[in-house]
Amino acid sequence: MAFSFSSCLLFLLLSLSFFTTHSQSHHNPRIAKHNYRDALSKSIIFFEGQRSGKLPSNQRMSWRGDSALFDGLAMHVDLVGGYYDAGDNVKFGFPMAFTTTMLSWSVIEFGGVMKGELQNAREAIRWATDYLLKATAHPDTIYVQVGDAEKDHACWERPEDMDTPRSVFKIDKNNPGSDVAAETAAALAAASLAFRKTDPTYSKTLVRRAIRVFQFADKYRGAYSNGLKAIVCPFYCSYSGYQDELLWGAAWLHKATKNPMYLNYIKVNGQTLGAAESDNTFGWDNKHVGARILLSKEFLVRKMETLHDYKGHADNFICSVIPGASFSSAQYTPGGLLFKMGDSNMQYVTSTSFLLLAYAKYLTKAHMVVNCGGTTITPKRLRAIAKNQVDYLLGDNPLKMSYMVGYGERYPKRIHHRGSSLPSIDVHPGKIQCSAGFSVMNSESPNPNVLVGAVVGGPDLHDRFPDERSDYEQSEPATYINAPLVGALAYLAHSFGQL
Repeated sequence: MAFSFSSCLLFLLLSLSFFTTHSQSHHNPRIAKHNYRDALSKSIIFFEGQRSGKLPSNQRMSWRGDSALFDGLAMHVDLVGGYYDAGDNVKFGFPMAFTTTMLSWSVIEFGGVMKGELQNAREAIRWATDYLLKATAHPDTIYVQVGDAEKDHACWERPEDMDTPRSVFKIDKNNPGSDVAAETAAALAAASLAFRKTDPTYSKTLVRRAIRVFQFADKYRGAYSNGLKAIVCPFYCSYSGYQDELLWGAAWLHKATKNPMYLNYIKVNGQTLGAAESDNTFGWDNKHVGARILLSKEFLVRKMETLHDYKGHADNFICSVIPGASFSSAQYTPGGLLFKMGDSNMQYVTSTSFLLLAYAKYLTKAHMVVNCGGTTITPKRLRAIAKNQVDYLLGDNPLKMSYMVGYGERYPKRIHHRGSSLPSIDVHPGKIQCSAGFSVMNSESPNPNVLVGAVVGGPDLHDRFPDERSDYEQSEPATYINAPLVGALAYLAHSFGQL
């Protein structure tokens, strides 16, 4: 059949259109299924919903009000501020410090691409560091918890209504806590780097305090849950010991101060502090993997040959989480989610994703790869795995459920969170008594206040998620779930041209 000129032209245009669409979908990295920039913004706003103390005039999570304005008063110390860790109204110093370290690391590695969100991320860090400075104001003493967790958990009430005891607990020379102390030192040191350019005076204050706190952690050794077992266990018991925090704290102080003393400390003590252990779980309790990745950067990027072994230690971790690799020990759900444990599993998804992206960055800089039993793992592969995990979290899963509240069309509506589940002060100015809130907790009604950006514990091993308020293992958000996700989302938003 003969083609007319117009038919030929139409055919060419259609072919060109198909080729352009086809090539873009396969080769253009800027086409993304998710709005990572929106998710990034929300992941940071979440921290405003967790604030304790006197809220600032620029508070965006407007259904929250001032709370816990007299924390520490009974002990003649100012402990107002900081964050509630999750869905309750206790301030736990151990996970708060880890949250601060990971928010800071997110800014250190990916703050350069955060654009307008960078200031918000720094404010989230500062809300924590202002509190940590108060908690470490007295030498050789750290206030590590405000609130009695048992009594707090016996109530279901808004932070603004709190009438449970605001008991204060501390560590000192007689009751040491090298784990929480060294993590606090890491948080202050990491934050000092996040503020170095924008607020050098504040940055110096943070690093000076970090040095002092780390000295205390190292000199008076012991796990804080030994002396405070009845108070901090089973909530934030130090299960992995304090060696990992000493190595992690020293790594951050080396990075923040460039003092050779810390490098020497790592060289002398690294092995006894567990540098080469085979554990592969990174979170508020165990920092070994984070320390390995952080120290491998000094070898890969800064060419510090004395830290050569940390590349091998970091590679061992990478090989343990690569699906199908010969040394892989990681478990994944049928839908592809990394699964470590049933209680708040998403914290391991976000922390691992962050480490994969950070390590990919260091490897790329050094033009190196990871060798897993003869299989070469490139930085590109690490980024792809991290992206898959974040995409699952944002809705690419069997339930088509976003596990970030307020992101996407379908997300958890009945999260295990007191302030979110009860009517706000604006809507219900009258006090809601301790036990009166349980009728709401046990109801099927959606939470009236959307805790935007909150990432919940997530689905079970079979990708199931019931969205029940009473199910704290799956439905409770936490600051340490969000903190590493901030960095991962910043990287993804930038790499897909959204920032």
